[in-house]
Amino acid sequence: MAEDASGKGLLLKADLIADTIRDEVQAALARASTPPTLVGILGTSARPSRFYAEFTRKQCDALGVQFVLKLVGSAENAERADGEGVEEAIIEANEDVDVDGIMVYYPIYGGRQDHYLQQIVSPLKDVEGLHFKFHYNLYHNIRFIDPKSLRLSVPSSVPCVPVKDDIPPPGMVKSILPCTPLAVVKCLEYIGVYNKILAYGDRAYGKTVTVINRSEVVGRPLAALLANDGARVFSVDIDSIQEYTKRPRTPPETTRKYLPHHVAHPSQLSLQECLAISDVVISAVPTAEYKVKTDWLKEGCVAVNVAADKNFEKDVRDKASIYIPAVGKITILMLLRNLMRLTLYKDVPESAIGSA
Repeated sequence: MAEDASGKGLLLKADLIADTIRDEVQAALARASTPPTLVGILGTSARPSRFYAEFTRKQCDALGVQFVLKLVGSAENAERADGEGVEEAIIEANEDVDVDGIMVYYPIYGGRQDHYLQQIVSPLKDVEGLHFKFHYNLYHNIRFIDPKSLRLSVPSSVPCVPVKDDIPPPGMVKSILPCTPLAVVKCLEYIGVYNKILAYGDRAYGKTVTVINRSEVVGRPLAALLANDGARVFSVDIDSIQEYTKRPRTPPETTRKYLPHHVAHPSQLSLQECLAISDVVISAVPTAEYKVKTDWLKEGCVAVNVAADKNFEKDVRDKASIYIPAVGKITILMLLRNLMRLTLYKDVPESAIGSA
């Protein structure tokens, strides 16, 4: 087990991982003719949302990205309700040709109302990757898209293009992925959970992962991403546990050819049984009261805390070989990387799209 000087598992802060992404974003900004503009829409007075908005501003200022924070609802005036004016602010930003990216600080209403707001954001400006077009691609393991398809109102029929590496085929670009799930994947790549010797698209093969919380913003897309990369994933929610595994490629004689992607099965294992066999445990439960029991963890596992509050017990490093306590810095940089890609997809000549 990797240990620090105290004999405990390694405490890995996000800064080292964030630096690698920051270099990529800075290089993209250096190539841009003008700095992109990101609009943040804050419609609630909730402390975590306000903190995240200010953190976004600091990161944008440091990198030279234009950031405009729009306060609506209770964030603008205490006498107004949470969410009041958010829909109108999204539509206004969609129609503003000077706006390159839009992010909304959730949760506002929670559940279906927030999901509705996520679908209003134009996929051409959705830096968070929450639009159904991007979720559809993620869940179907569609990694490359024709940028013109972002203007269509429904997912188009996508050719079954074999994934050989991470370079888009001619005429295609990389699909946008949700920021927080992608930030976690980057953490796992950095520490070697992903095996670079294996073929692209299967580099998490042989790993067992438990993801606690199945929200549509973090938990479910993260579980799908990991399963699509070959991992065996247990997706744990308050009332059920599902197992995600990668479906094999469909036989050539079938009419509809799907890329191999995850499929979910009900699991009969308990949370304790899942944790006992998991190489990686990721928790994103939005409450300070929830704690993953250290005694249940597999010796030498990797523990990743995604929630704003710490979901692991204080002695987690007695069992975990590596503990990552937060991914917020990486999430913001993934968001800004998405911003740069969307800007490129909008402006790049079609003849050059394949190299995006």
